[in-house]
Amino acid sequence: MKRVLAVGIFALLLLVLPTGLLHLEAPPAAAAVAVAPSSVARGTVPRAATLARLLAGSLSPQQVQQLVEAARPVHDLARLGVGQPWALATSADGALLAFSYGIDELRTLRVVREDLGLRSELHERRYETGVATVTGEIRSSLFEAVTAAGEQDQLALDLAEIFAWDVDFNTEIQKGDGFRLAVEKLSLDGRFVRYGRILAAEFRRGERALQAVRFDRAGGEGGFYAPDGAPLRKAFLRSPLKFSRISSGFSRARFHPILGKYTPHLGVDYAAPTGTPVQAASTGLVVSAGWMGGYGNTVKLRHANGFETLYGHLSRLDVRAGQRVAQGQRIGAVGSTGLSTGPHLDYRMLRDGAFVNPLRVQLPPAEPVPAAEREAFEAVARHALALLPAAGAPSTQAASR
Repeated sequence: MKRVLAVGIFALLLLVLPTGLLHLEAPPAAAAVAVAPSSVARGTVPRAATLARLLAGSLSPQQVQQLVEAARPVHDLARLGVGQPWALATSADGALLAFSYGIDELRTLRVVREDLGLRSELHERRYETGVATVTGEIRSSLFEAVTAAGEQDQLALDLAEIFAWDVDFNTEIQKGDGFRLAVEKLSLDGRFVRYGRILAAEFRRGERALQAVRFDRAGGEGGFYAPDGAPLRKAFLRSPLKFSRISSGFSRARFHPILGKYTPHLGVDYAAPTGTPVQAASTGLVVSAGWMGGYGNTVKLRHANGFETLYGHLSRLDVRAGQRVAQGQRIGAVGSTGLSTGPHLDYRMLRDGAFVNPLRVQLPPAEPVPAAEREAFEAVARHALALLPAAGAPSTQAASR
């Protein structure tokens, strides 16, 4: 009888929980209380909710406190995630029989009444991981090409990030360029959830093909390398914006639209909407962050080997003077402060105190795969590159592994 009733409690919870949490199991039969639930409540957590407020129509404050204490070894119910699902089963006399809360898409808290009180446990799932191949050709943009291949925008961002040190996706891609890649896809209950690691990728620009292989080094640090072991990560990003367009290039004599005369423009202007994140082109120290005359709100960074970068006309500043920043870290947002006719980023680079063209300067290389890990890298590279689809082959769905 206890077995039937215990299964009955959780069967009801299975019916009321969202599809993503249909992995609950019945508690051990010997421990379950032989009381059938008379009421089942369910829902998702709204904003600014507390557990007491969430369950006020079903449990007393004392019962809620008992539930919190029982769950504490597994999860602190004082921290509820907005939109997360929950379910509650109670008896005819209002006793708590079972409670379930989806902590995230992989973890579920379960609390069930036993002879000696409430018992809590954590149920964890694993993603189903498969490898899919994706191919695409640029017609108008990388986003359009990825969408045309049946994939999501995130994959375009991930691909652009891999080649960000060699390709300025704002200015250098053209119609007819293409890509192919092998990527992990993570699923739950046969439903795609998100992308995992890109294992290998190729981006073709005219006659030149750039290839990348994912390699996780012995210390746990992962990165992308060319097939010869050279790192794709360089000392500087090609662009401090992920996606935009150049509206004005480096020039010794450019007509200034506000000053009405020809003046040097020793940087590159990237047109982008106000609020577009601006990232540090390289690891460095914030020399200054504030108002700088005609540049408006400006961040200036100092890097190794005598390099400095300047980011002008920002709408906001996300760093302060004296702070160290990592390559790719957000330092501000595009704006139109100072002498500016519209929202854009004025990006400038100095080497040993002199302005240089950031699109043409020869930047320092990064360290290759260490000799001690060369054999392991070559084995990974052979396997990863073999996953790439043949040029022109259609994209494939993920194959579980």
